[in-house]
Amino acid sequence: MDCDVIVVGAGISGLAVADLLSARGRRVVLLESRARTGGRLRSRNGLDLGASWFWQGERRVAALVDELGIATHQQYIAGDAMYDGPDGPVRLDGNPVDMPAFRFSDGADALTDAVRRRVETRGGGHVRLGSHVQIVEVGDPAEPVTVTTSGPGETTDDTVRGAHVVLALPPALAIASLDIRPTLPRPLSELAARTPVWMGSITKAVVSYPTPFWRDSGLSGAAVSHRGPLREVHDLSGPGGDPAALFGFAPTTTEAGPIEATSVIAQLVRLFGTEASEPVGVDLADWRVEPATSPPGVEQRTDYSTYGDPRFGDPALGGRLHWTSTETSQVAPGHIEGALAAAERTATTIERHLTRRSA
Repeated sequence: MDCDVIVVGAGISGLAVADLLSARGRRVVLLESRARTGGRLRSRNGLDLGASWFWQGERRVAALVDELGIATHQQYIAGDAMYDGPDGPVRLDGNPVDMPAFRFSDGADALTDAVRRRVETRGGGHVRLGSHVQIVEVGDPAEPVTVTTSGPGETTDDTVRGAHVVLALPPALAIASLDIRPTLPRPLSELAARTPVWMGSITKAVVSYPTPFWRDSGLSGAAVSHRGPLREVHDLSGPGGDPAALFGFAPTTTEAGPIEATSVIAQLVRLFGTEASEPVGVDLADWRVEPATSPPGVEQRTDYSTYGDPRFGDPALGGRLHWTSTETSQVAPGHIEGALAAAERTATTIERHLTRRSA
């Protein structure tokens, strides 16, 4: 066999599985369709286009940050918030929008980059970028799991063999994009197919400025809106306000077109004044159109009660196919902490099986 464990997806959950297992001497191959690792932890110039926060009491994130020496700072929440109501903007006394949280000072992908480096430095883990998984086949117990991939420039399909396979993808994406053999039990495949992708139907707008000018007016940078396009806004600035930025979330529907930068700027001007009209940069991350994150029709999946369903914790197909993403976690689903908890569960299960097999 090529390895002990094949991990499909090199976001934080997949990387964490590889980190935990390679620390125990296991050989792990991570297959990532993107040209980068990190998944929904994606940053540009230190500003997060995906996951941004972690919270007090999320021990797995805190431990990993400490182990890897990742710089963090507290989310800026001082000052008043704004309400963008139908009759115009209203200043709120205090900030009922934000709560204390921690941010990654160099961007959230500093965390995933560091995990990848540690995995590869150990020698037991290997990341293959640009590897589009086509087929996952789990045969007889005596036979290896085989994962067939294709990638740019490949003239033939490539096959990786291992004892276990980990689907470190949103379950709905795994069902929509992978040919899993044999077919999963119908109740399980239907559960996975209808499970929402966390933030999969969201556009995140990040708007950079020369300075965090809103703070000079005693504003926190936080806002809620019933007008849009952004339904909530927060300060995304780095430590000490450098770099300076605001960000917001725009939920989308099947019928909605892409969010326009001009409408985002107009809303920020309405909320924070004319200085908001002169950004130094605008980044719009529409996660609906990320094929390595969201399946077609991602907006139609709205039943979040599926998160952490116990069936995701039970390995399928003879105990050799594992679900690992934040959506599958019973702890902090949707958070980075949830992704790490799912990885911890999976790594523990696989290690127990491999140890028993070799005994």
